[in-house]
Amino acid sequence: MKKVVMVLTNSSKIDEENETGLWLSEFAEPYVEFKKNGIEVKVVSPEGGKIPVDPTSLEDEQPNEWNEPIAKLENTEILESVHFEDYHGIFLPGGHGTMFDLPESDALKEALAHFAEHNKLIGAVCHGPAGFVGTKLSNGKWLVDGVSMTAFTNEEEQQTGLDSLMPFLLESKLREQGAQFEASQAWSDHVVEDGNFITGQNPQSSQSAAEAFVKALKK
Repeated sequence: MKKVVMVLTNSSKIDEENETGLWLSEFAEPYVEFKKNGIEVKVVSPEGGKIPVDPTSLEDEQPNEWNEPIAKLENTEILESVHFEDYHGIFLPGGHGTMFDLPESDALKEALAHFAEHNKLIGAVCHGPAGFVGTKLSNGKWLVDGVSMTAFTNEEEQQTGLDSLMPFLLESKLREQGAQFEASQAWSDHVVEDGNFITGQNPQSSQSAAEAFVKALKK
């Protein structure tokens, strides 16, 4: 059985006025897709425990199939407890919370370097690639250097009105570290595959990114 670890944010605030956290659909849709295809999923976070969900990502009624992933948010395992050797892929959902804690996680940097250097799958959607920022391989190169990928774009961030509150603009930072960034039209379903990297641009891309990830896992 293939096994995937999903790494979620623990950050619940942008500032005193703006709550944040995980963008629910970016976790729930891939989780459901992975499980539907017989993939074992471990849900972790840098600090473990309950995961904050961005209130603006909640809808009046969630699909019933999301009940299981939502229940998993109540108590996640700590990222440091994971034996990366046991897993075939790592997937980072987004939400603005990821911008604040994932780039600071040494355990995540170690995990990503392991997956990259063992040619295992690395997936992320929307702000999830914030977890790539600042990660170096054992040869000293940035994780994203030369990799074709996408993520939440500067244009989309400006349209949220939260760009000035972010510690950095994700597209700009990934470009700075050598990523071959591919932006599509704002809020369009856009997935980029390059070797063992599969990235989706925004919440609209979660399902497509998950499907591409599953397909690659089954190869």
